[in-house]
Amino acid sequence: MLELVAAEVPTTRDHLEHELLRIRGEIEIRELYFSRLAAALSAMNLAEDNESEMTTIDWLRFNCRLTQNVASDRVAIGEKLAAMPLSEDALYNGEIGIQHLATMAKTARAVGKEFDEKRLLPLAKKHSPGKFYHESLHYRHSVRPQEVASEQADLAENRALSMSTAEDGCLILQGVLDPVGGAALRTALEPLAKPMGKFDYRERPQRLADALVELATAGGKVAVQMQVTSSIETLLGLLGAPGAETEFSLPVSSKTVERWACDCSITRVLMQDSVPIDVGRSKRTIRGPRRRALIARDKHCRWPGCERPASWCDGHHLVCWINGGSDELDNMVLLCQRHHWMVHEGKWQIIKTDTDGLLPVAPMLTFGRPRAPD
Repeated sequence: MLELVAAEVPTTRDHLEHELLRIRGEIEIRELYFSRLAAALSAMNLAEDNESEMTTIDWLRFNCRLTQNVASDRVAIGEKLAAMPLSEDALYNGEIGIQHLATMAKTARAVGKEFDEKRLLPLAKKHSPGKFYHESLHYRHSVRPQEVASEQADLAENRALSMSTAEDGCLILQGVLDPVGGAALRTALEPLAKPMGKFDYRERPQRLADALVELATAGGKVAVQMQVTSSIETLLGLLGAPGAETEFSLPVSSKTVERWACDCSITRVLMQDSVPIDVGRSKRTIRGPRRRALIARDKHCRWPGCERPASWCDGHHLVCWINGGSDELDNMVLLCQRHHWMVHEGKWQIIKTDTDGLLPVAPMLTFGRPRAPD
């Protein structure tokens, strides 16, 4: 058992940074020795050819408390050190780190006899471990393009996505995309996941989830073939009315139906006494000359600070048509899906002023009931 001696922690920034670099260098030199031992154990296991024994990677995982990837990296470093003498010296000199060496070793494994340490080492010295890994893939492609193409094709063939419904009706997604497909998805989501205007307090995971939904519906540009069945009582938000129904969801609230009714591209079926009284087509409620006039006036989402283009926006009735609001232009405004949701389900209000345009009003919050009389 190691005896740990408490040392006084440096108090100045320069001293702290010096100590961190010194200790990190010592750790990485020990890691290099550890990698030699791991490779020796792997070679011994292969020589014994004992299939009943656990692999070297498994032994390292369980006994040295390493992850699968770290254990594999250490064995690879130890096995390829003979092909990387310059890189080993660079690690001793503090010019590169153990992760650079791991990437170098995995590249040597992948390209075999074509491995050229002299081409990679300058890149390792120049870049961080993450960026160096990126550069090493370019090197691999330059040496063995067909193998890289084959690997990427295999990754694409192994894309997977599972969908399950939780007890509360939420959709749980779990999946993996190949690098190309993942890059395409991120390219589409990242612009939509940026903070939107004033009062956007969402964390990044929520913004990404909202962006995925917005991408799927394409701001109304794609005719989503989704049918919503609702009673008149639900649409009016009357007490005792059931929720509306869709094919792939639990019942949805009257507030959601109210938002869809504002300006929807979703097929609706209105029921009264169990009899369909209106079957709407999958078209916008606000369309034709009226929508063109709305777009010409507003140009984008009118929420302060938001610039979602008009093609991604819904037409919102300032006074809901259920409550007697008209379809006149003065009663309508363009809102993106996020801010349209905030007005309906999120219980925000927007007030139209002559001087400042739209003024968002946050919902009233109750932090606790007043104290009862003693």
